[in-house]
Amino acid sequence: MRTILTVILGISVLLGCFANTWAENASQVKTLERVTQRLVAPPFLPAHEQVAQGPPKVVQVRMVIEEKRMTISPDGATIWAMTFNGSVPGPIVVVHQDDYVELTLVNPTTNTLRHNIDFHAATGALGGGELTHVAPGQEVVLRFKAIKAGVFVYHCAPGGPMIPWHVVSGMNGAIMVLPRDGLRDAEGKPVRYDKAYYIGEQDFYIPKDANGKYKAYPTPIAGLEDMLEVMRTLTPTHVVFNGAVGALTGEHALTAKVGERVLFIHAQANRDSRPHLIGGHADLMWSGGSFKDRPATNLETWFVAGGSAVAALYQFRQPGLYVYLNHNLIEAMLLGAAAHIKVEGVWNNDLMEQIHKPGSIK
Repeated sequence: MRTILTVILGISVLLGCFANTWAENASQVKTLERVTQRLVAPPFLPAHEQVAQGPPKVVQVRMVIEEKRMTISPDGATIWAMTFNGSVPGPIVVVHQDDYVELTLVNPTTNTLRHNIDFHAATGALGGGELTHVAPGQEVVLRFKAIKAGVFVYHCAPGGPMIPWHVVSGMNGAIMVLPRDGLRDAEGKPVRYDKAYYIGEQDFYIPKDANGKYKAYPTPIAGLEDMLEVMRTLTPTHVVFNGAVGALTGEHALTAKVGERVLFIHAQANRDSRPHLIGGHADLMWSGGSFKDRPATNLETWFVAGGSAVAALYQFRQPGLYVYLNHNLIEAMLLGAAAHIKVEGVWNNDLMEQIHKPGSIK
């Protein structure tokens, strides 16, 4: 009996300590500066400082879930996309290590499904997924402390087969948690970027009818069974950057100038990818997205594991058109996983020069 009482007393003391800690943390958060971050559509990042200014803050963000029909390729494929803030991928959030992210997640009455959000940057409760389930007409507020520096995926995870269906229907995004003192190169020296772009790679699985034409459905749930059948083949019909074939090419191409350092954040919530910059490299690449690890240098192609994001920094040295792609060339050229970067500046013949133009063989 004495042993049981001792155990009960010990548990009571432990719970009391936890309660005091929770109260202290809640009180501390109330004293922090609160800022609102205005999220923007990819490939762009919200306004942010590369080096933290002052102590940790509570960064307030708002995401509105939108179920919408989207055209994803010139061959007529459409999908009932499930989106955060109306874009595929969802917007990228940028904070600093030890900041608090306070998200208001809204599921309007115009939607038809329950949704939630799992932040790979968060600790506990399935990345917040357990605490953010919202039905149409509901909203929820989640706050978590960003204790790990790096780039991370977030996605909807409502449970069971609905998880992959929501993810491959576009419901994923990324968060970048910068070190408070900014990024550092392989020698530990501070490094800054002049521009940053967020590329979300998306695999789609669009069913076809008996005549080989892509199917369209009146509601998201109407296409569920057909889509699951295609998904079980593990063979996507489309692999694209930022929601559609050509979303980052032609008139939508990314831009840079010779001499600029550009940070590319590349996320894939479901499948592995192998980014490559034709005509360039990754001067620095943070494997697995971890900014606390020493970056790899001078890579021709780098790896993104499914369910993760990485960051790569490159300083452009020549003008012209660059192609950034998944170096599974079948997925890049036949399924759509490619982007363009138009770079302005003066050509350097020392780096490359055409000695003779093409002509007849002598």
